[in-house]
Amino acid sequence: MAQLLEQEEKEKTTALKDLLSRIDLDELMKKDEPPLNFPETLDEFEYAFNEHGQLRHIHTGEPFVFNYKEDLHRWNQKRYEALGEIITKHVYERLENDCNLKKKILPVDATEDEPKSFIYMSEDALTNPEKIMVLIQGSGVVRAGQWARRLIINEDLNSGTQIPFINRAKEEGYGVIVLNPNENSLEVEKVPDPAKKPSPDASDEPAEKREKKEERENKKKKDFYEKYRNPQKEREMEHIPIRENSTPEEHTLYVWDHFISKSLAKNIFIVAHSYGGLSFVNLHCCNWVSSREPLDTLVDPMLNDCPRVSAGTEKHELTSWKSFHSIFKFFSDALKDQEDESSSSPVTTRSSHRIKNEDL
Repeated sequence: MAQLLEQEEKEKTTALKDLLSRIDLDELMKKDEPPLNFPETLDEFEYAFNEHGQLRHIHTGEPFVFNYKEDLHRWNQKRYEALGEIITKHVYERLENDCNLKKKILPVDATEDEPKSFIYMSEDALTNPEKIMVLIQGSGVVRAGQWARRLIINEDLNSGTQIPFINRAKEEGYGVIVLNPNENSLEVEKVPDPAKKPSPDASDEPAEKREKKEERENKKKKDFYEKYRNPQKEREMEHIPIRENSTPEEHTLYVWDHFISKSLAKNIFIVAHSYGGLSFVNLHCCNWVSSREPLDTLVDPMLNDCPRVSAGTEKHELTSWKSFHSIFKFFSDALKDQEDESSSSPVTTRSSHRIKNEDL
């Protein structure tokens, strides 16, 4: 009798293992998370910018909701990133249609097939005899015309983009150049390497050892599923660097040599947010930093580079917007104080006048 029961248990175990072997846990997990396919336009996302430049749902009027699906943080993050790409295109359209800026392809001698970047310029950027303004954002996902994606989505276009700076600059007679230091490579899908062959089947392993290994792998898959609720496999991507623009520093210096230094303007003013200011700390400047002190209050410098004053906010991403009026006043005062001989001196290129990063 005992042998009969033991035989039945063995058969049940074998049947269960056979069933588990035919269940694709990866495929099962994918059903838990919706596909990573998102809308490609603001209309399809059912969002739009209102008259105040705020992103609102077109039906409810509510602000953007990050946690769209409960307990699916990864999916929500991917949705947020997809919206961010649409926002980038929207800002480009605003730069071209509302601010009347022109796109300039980089490198200037790029061939048809190589990866390219670009900047935006006003029509008089290189011919304005008096002054130009150069705008540079910080590091990260932001592209030309943006200060902070989070501010654009959660606050408004004024605080999150460079558009108010561009419009004010043009009103005051500046030529304008908008850099794009984070557009450093072309992203393409990675082609599988045919030379890499899958590991050979370990069918010559002892049955007991193979069964234990399968049990461990199945347990790992189940634990992984319970903990992360299915990360779907994404396409593998690789990045092809853009010639002479493969880093923010390279891009900034490339634009200086090929555009800014060739401008006819006697005065060049640079508004650089966060990491964007690294290449220009050796020039006459003022740094508005996050601080609890009132706007324009002198702040003790951490480095002996240039005067630091409070931006009137403790939020780093808001420093450029909160300093908007102070920045333009700083530029106006600098023009008034400038001596005639210094205003007529030629603009130097990076090769003749630059503190290298490694010397800072």
